[in-house]
Amino acid sequence: MQGSGSLRPIVIPGEAVGGPGLKPGPGTYSEGGRLFAAQLGIRDEHDGLVSVIPLNGRYLPRRGDAVIGEIVDLGPSHWLVDINSPYPAPLHATESAWRVEFGDTSRYLKVGDVIMCHVLSVDEIKRVQLTMSEREARKLSGGILMEVSPTKVPRVIGKQASMVSLIKDLTRCQIYVGQNGRIWLDGDDRSTALAAMAIRLIEDRAQASGLTEAVRELIEKEARGPRPS
Repeated sequence: MQGSGSLRPIVIPGEAVGGPGLKPGPGTYSEGGRLFAAQLGIRDEHDGLVSVIPLNGRYLPRRGDAVIGEIVDLGPSHWLVDINSPYPAPLHATESAWRVEFGDTSRYLKVGDVIMCHVLSVDEIKRVQLTMSEREARKLSGGILMEVSPTKVPRVIGKQASMVSLIKDLTRCQIYVGQNGRIWLDGDDRSTALAAMAIRLIEDRAQASGLTEAVRELIEKEARGPRPS
């Protein structure tokens, strides 16, 4: 799971965010052929659609995103998945990791189960389809689930997954990071707590420089424990 480490610019209400040829998305409005931010947030452009993502808002799905979701309902041929988004996200049985007979969906995933999956498609009215066809997609058993602001996910991942790889190496935890701000951690109690502390540090200091070294120092210091008096 790799993501860009570059930080996108924060825009303020009324700031121009796009010109002719671009379509207004959530958090924007059009006036005189130009697009403007309707809220404080981060400018996002995808397939000619410009959105402004609230700084601490919910996740706006994009095709290909790796996401961690929780099953909230199911039908005979699909599951409905909460992916921390304003939009419902069905996973059809044909896009699952199993060969599911019609009416047999509960045998594989039940309400409350957590999965790693991908956004297969998002149409113009924000209908989302999910898929488990990617290699890393799976049902996540055990472990703990934590959430960060979706806007902080690129910093948690790091350039070429450098930050999340560092946390994995130092804590020996298994970690999956969803673009929707959900992070699944699995390891012993001590290691999981260390990894969670490191992720909270990244969330709190996402705009700061020297973050990699700060994370390394935190984990190594906490791993050593208190010095004997």
